[in-house]
Amino acid sequence: MIVRKGEGHRPGYAAAAVVFAIGMAGTTLPTPLYGLYQQKIGFSELMVTVVFAVYAVAVIAVLLLVGNYSDDVGRRPVLLCAMALSAASAGCFLLETGLPLLFAGRLLSGFAAGLLSGAATAAIIELAGPGQRARAGFAATAANMGGLGCGPLLSGILAQYAARPLELVFWVHIGLVAVAAVIIRFLPETVEHPKRLPPLKPRGVFVPNEVKGVFAPASVAAFAGFSLLGLFTALAPSFVARTLDVHNLAVTGAVVFSVFLASTVGQSLSDRIGSRRALPAGCAVLIVGLLLVAWSLIAESLAVLVAGALCGGAGQGLAFRAALSLVSGAAPAAHRGGTISAFFVVAYTGISLPVVGVGAAARLWDLRTAGLVFAGCVMLLAACAGVYSALRAPAEPTRVRDETSERG
Repeated sequence: MIVRKGEGHRPGYAAAAVVFAIGMAGTTLPTPLYGLYQQKIGFSELMVTVVFAVYAVAVIAVLLLVGNYSDDVGRRPVLLCAMALSAASAGCFLLETGLPLLFAGRLLSGFAAGLLSGAATAAIIELAGPGQRARAGFAATAANMGGLGCGPLLSGILAQYAARPLELVFWVHIGLVAVAAVIIRFLPETVEHPKRLPPLKPRGVFVPNEVKGVFAPASVAAFAGFSLLGLFTALAPSFVARTLDVHNLAVTGAVVFSVFLASTVGQSLSDRIGSRRALPAGCAVLIVGLLLVAWSLIAESLAVLVAGALCGGAGQGLAFRAALSLVSGAAPAAHRGGTISAFFVVAYTGISLPVVGVGAAARLWDLRTAGLVFAGCVMLLAACAGVYSALRAPAEPTRVRDETSERG
């Protein structure tokens, strides 16, 4: 059961957002480094996507098995466990001697992200005071996307301009994780009477009846948007270096950062537009971004690729924020963590499966052709999600409004 305080301000949601951002940044640190690992170890583009997919599979496994665990034991213990796994992931990359430790690092990183996705999002929303739910919702999604974007930007800059490109960034991340652990220590717990190590009772993908009406269009839109994020996170370095002949790692990191930055901007516009309209509008903007990405591969233009990243990211952010607001707003308080986790299962399926398909297609054709096929497929999916959500517009998250009015 979640704490419900009727009066006063509950501090901590901004601090919880910082923890979320630090944790998610660790999951994308290796993105600009994949080319260096390919040179050092020697593996194909398909293996790059498999290494990336291991992360996504780990996220999904955690969401399915213990996605609702923070509803029982509390948010803080789950957040601390996620930080420990994130530090262990960085340790694997520091000790890297071949593919096994790369896989181990990505696996641990996925476990951390899986724990963070539900627990941190729920904690940020629950720590918001009266009248702050909208800002807290934006803080949660912005921390998620902002953290994911800052990871490659940080590692790209350090790898290009500092010594020991495969080590320094992970030491920096371990330091940030230590800061996050201190913050968690002082966060208020939002779960009333948390249990001490209750037995694990995996529920699989659990969507309460109250949420089912909004879950389908919201999750399909999230799948399409996360497919674009997966393309940039896993394969942007290869596209930039091999197709566009740009080999500066800081530039590569900045390109990946741009899509997540645009996602955060898109999320900030969702409330102004309204969730019901933001969902199909985001899908439409996402389609335009994918068209630009496809054009950049044909024209071999970095500028057009960045334009596609900015446009596609904005569309993804607009749709993702609306989708998460609808799902979390409709979810009952006692099952909010588990419901949000189910939503992220669909999203992380989108970030993994299509990208592995691109890697496999690149072995049959070339990277440019595989990217064009990918763009076409995701555009079709986004169009279906946008049309569906426009014709069968889900209700606004009245639960959040009702709870806010009750507290006021």
